[in-house]
Amino acid sequence: MSTYGAIRARLDADEIVMLDGAIGTEILRRDLSWADHQVLAYPDKIRGIHEDYIRAGADVLTTNTFQLARWSFENHFRDRVHLRHIGAPDLETRADALLTAAVRLAREARDRVATGREVAIAGAVTTLEWCFRPDLAPSQEVMRAEYREIMDTMARAGADLILLETVNSVAEARVGLEAAHEVGLPCWVSFVCDERGRLFTGETMADAARALTPLDPEAILLNCAPPSDVTVGLRELARAYDGPKGAYAHIGRFDPPEWMFTDEFPPDLYLAEARRWVELGARILGGCCGTTPDHIAALVGGLRRANASTRSGGTPTRC
Repeated sequence: MSTYGAIRARLDADEIVMLDGAIGTEILRRDLSWADHQVLAYPDKIRGIHEDYIRAGADVLTTNTFQLARWSFENHFRDRVHLRHIGAPDLETRADALLTAAVRLAREARDRVATGREVAIAGAVTTLEWCFRPDLAPSQEVMRAEYREIMDTMARAGADLILLETVNSVAEARVGLEAAHEVGLPCWVSFVCDERGRLFTGETMADAARALTPLDPEAILLNCAPPSDVTVGLRELARAYDGPKGAYAHIGRFDPPEWMFTDEFPPDLYLAEARRWVELGARILGGCCGTTPDHIAALVGGLRRANASTRSGGTPTRC
């Protein structure tokens, strides 16, 4: 059985599967800038974060590749000719190199720490433009080319699945999901929602489920919103979609260009929110911006015990 096959078997058995927590904000917490994702400049730091999440109990590591695409570099310039005229000489190939390095670091962390455990590597991919602004999205023709390039690199580098995350529209979710399938990788799609549980386009979770179900996503999740917004969105998703579901919220506040850490959701309170997600049917749980290995360890300790109790006929732990 493949590594992802083992994860899928656990979902089919209605078991909890644990994602890791934040990578980018954890870099900031460890006194580094998140410029260039640091996968080449500080590989030991990035590998160490992955290792800490494995030790906390994560079953799935996400690569440090959020919004890492050739598009992200090229759209700073008038066009590709302008890029070649004034840009750094490696900009056309930098994304491929960073994506490859990021997958390698996650795999190395697994090899070093996950002895005797099945830990999958999820290639993290998000919207080509800013994830809270669907109005900025490029054409579907551009999306198809860019996503196919990203997914192909992830597959060649050895990712076990794609986590298409913080997606803000049904259209971009469909394109990304199709690209993952084209390169032969299973794909989890995770949407960002507002306080009403809707996408930032105004589309509903029912719209999303209706559009994606024919394309056979492995799971649909919600992420990168405050815990209360994720709860609302998950409630709507549960009404419309009966496949595997998941949730991983952010905690703190966005303080452009970086992140503001707050004490609103220490691990015990984050666990209390996650228990609500389990009650709504979520079986893939983890953390987004601001969360730490301590948050994941709290979920592992609290949710797995509750899940085991439920499957054995006992009463689940409540908030």
